[in-house]
Amino acid sequence: MSTPANILQQLPFSEPYLFVDELHYVNDEGASGSYTFRGDLPFYQGHFKDAPVTPGAILIEVMAQIGGSTLGIYLSSQENGGQNPPQLCLASSYEASFFLPVYPGERVTVVSEKVYFRFNKLKFKVQMVSSSGSIICRGVFTGMLKAR
Repeated sequence: MSTPANILQQLPFSEPYLFVDELHYVNDEGASGSYTFRGDLPFYQGHFKDAPVTPGAILIEVMAQIGGSTLGIYLSSQENGGQNPPQLCLASSYEASFFLPVYPGERVTVVSEKVYFRFNKLKFKVQMVSSSGSIICRGVFTGMLKAR
């Protein structure tokens, strides 16, 4: 059975593009984890001048990694008995709405809910919340898992 710790080890990302600090849970229905945006991340240097804000593309990536990649790795592992874990997690479509900005130093939590998983294609609903519980963004994503 896949545990949060071994799912984190299977993620196909590394620094500086790994946006998962902690995986709270992952099961047949969804996943949850958190990430803290360090102030020294390179994209803050130019987005925006003298008023750093996390780019929306990065927020989407955080939701995809925590909400989708971890869930997809778990579901794939359940389906194939832990053999041949996927090495690539590719987004194929997403729809996202943004409500609040995220600043350097903020910790966010992502929660996803599986819509379906079949033929290595995953569709999930996902939302990101602030440490105070306010919704930052949410959406519906579709992706696929592939071996290299």
